[in-house]
Amino acid sequence: MQKPAVRDAIVAQIKRELDLQTRAAHDAREEATSEENKSEGKYDMRGQEAAYLAEGQARLAVELAESLALYHMLELADLPPGSVASVGALITLEARGRQTCYFLGPRNGGLEARIGNETFTVVTPTSPLGRQLIGQSTGASVQLPGRGAPILHRIVEIR
Repeated sequence: MQKPAVRDAIVAQIKRELDLQTRAAHDAREEATSEENKSEGKYDMRGQEAAYLAEGQARLAVELAESLALYHMLELADLPPGSVASVGALITLEARGRQTCYFLGPRNGGLEARIGNETFTVVTPTSPLGRQLIGQSTGASVQLPGRGAPILHRIVEIR
């Protein structure tokens, strides 16, 4: 998996979400200003509720636009062997014979994307896993929650 393809997959997914939120904010704003939602009494809050919804969706759209800018500016140099995990690193963890791939990104933790047959998850430095990964090198171990007890994962690759 190449880092530019990883960034492209993240950006494409954020763009889809931004488009969705922008349309939703526009629709909610239209609803808030619609004549049909004009208050019919002091307890009628339909217009106000729609306005709150529009404001929240507009804020989320702004955050997504900021995320796009961050990912476009993110440097994606390949890390030489022995490097430590930092923002922009693609990290492979292994536990119980199964490997999982994570991208240490500046925002949008939890976003999952696929490139071909490979799937990766974005983690941020402020997430529990991200805090464990920052500064670690190949061979180090991190713990992830499991059924019952945490599961030890070994870092097998940082690039």
